[in-house]
Amino acid sequence: MSEETAASATPWIRIHEAGTRIGQSVEIRGWVTHRRSSGKIQFLVVRDGSGEMQCVAGVRDLSAGQWEASQALTQESAVVLRGTLKADARQVGGVELGIQSLEVISLAPEYPITPKEHGVDYLMDHRHLWLRSPRQQAILRIRAEIISAFRDFMNGEGFVLVDAPIFTPSACEGTTTLFETQYFDDKAYLTQSGQLYMEAAAMAFGRVYCLGPAFRAEKSKTRRHLIEFWMMEPEWAFATLPDVIALEERLLVATVARVLERRGEDLKVIERDTTRLARVQGPFPRIHYDDAVKMLHAAGIPFEYGNDFGAPDETELSNRYDTPIFVTHYPAAIKAFYMEPDPANPQLSLSCDCLAPEGYGEIVGGGQRMSSLDLLTQRIDQHGLPQSAFEWYKDLRRYGSVPHAGFGIGVERTLAWIAGLDHVRESIAFPRMLYRLTP
Repeated sequence: MSEETAASATPWIRIHEAGTRIGQSVEIRGWVTHRRSSGKIQFLVVRDGSGEMQCVAGVRDLSAGQWEASQALTQESAVVLRGTLKADARQVGGVELGIQSLEVISLAPEYPITPKEHGVDYLMDHRHLWLRSPRQQAILRIRAEIISAFRDFMNGEGFVLVDAPIFTPSACEGTTTLFETQYFDDKAYLTQSGQLYMEAAAMAFGRVYCLGPAFRAEKSKTRRHLIEFWMMEPEWAFATLPDVIALEERLLVATVARVLERRGEDLKVIERDTTRLARVQGPFPRIHYDDAVKMLHAAGIPFEYGNDFGAPDETELSNRYDTPIFVTHYPAAIKAFYMEPDPANPQLSLSCDCLAPEGYGEIVGGGQRMSSLDLLTQRIDQHGLPQSAFEWYKDLRRYGSVPHAGFGIGVERTLAWIAGLDHVRESIAFPRMLYRLTP
């Protein structure tokens, strides 16, 4: 059998499958992360995006040309290797490939990211290459798992995925944090939220959600803020504040459990203390805004009643618990115009923020939406917003208005908490921040 025929008969597998192929001849396609030689033996560590594996070749295992090529391999050179898999408990994954054929696809020059310590700015400038590191791959695999968990959970709860638009026609909540763009002969804005559109969809389907990007031109440099981020936003017709709080709780418990179950190896790579995640079980504490303010005052924090909580306030509150907590009934004045007032105290709203433990702060925000057309019209005027921009939204109250509620959960902040990240910049492949638009 010719070498070409043998190659075509060798199955191409991904490294994560290797443990099920012991004793078989296989083909691996990937990139060299390390190479060392002990004279007549070459040791290559190769990654393919699904894992890493040590691959070994002796001088007699390869043709003279292939052996010479193996000696010239550099970090991130692309190769195709063929050989036989054998069990080796000393190796990552417990498998090693005995190389019988080596093909160099491309030889890489000196790699910019070396084992030495690099500054954050340098790594962010080389984000397109930094993604290849085991830690960054692990984080983004956890991100993918979280998004899958969100979708599977909502689908299982009977919610229908409805996509919200990215372009919106009006600066309905003020222009200070909106990105304006030209839309043919008109102006448009990049979406800050799909919520209003989900409210419309909820009146058609009953239970809906969207999952997509949002854009906020906030001039903030905190470890919790991105300019472009992803949110899942459910809306639920006939639901009230207690309904969505319970839904959020079930979602977070299910998501953390799924990451622990399916991404255990990735959590090890990033050295996450999983004992903290294992404590995330319901029910989560529910704390009224008034009581939260009292807790801050008792801790000696000079918080002014009526304000929204800042990062230090959220940290003080959430550090008292092992699980996320719900803070409810915020002052109506600091919440959006569409939030339903508390019947017991109209100065407060039927709102809720979910604060993650370990100082990660708000990861979910939501509440019950206003169902009265008259009250909604008043609130639009009180907020100085144009009535004309909301006529379609007011139609939802004209034609079959019902109590309804929903929330938005940020993918990056949720990932930062679950993965124990110091900054949200590692929670998305290509972060957009106040002073970063590249790569």
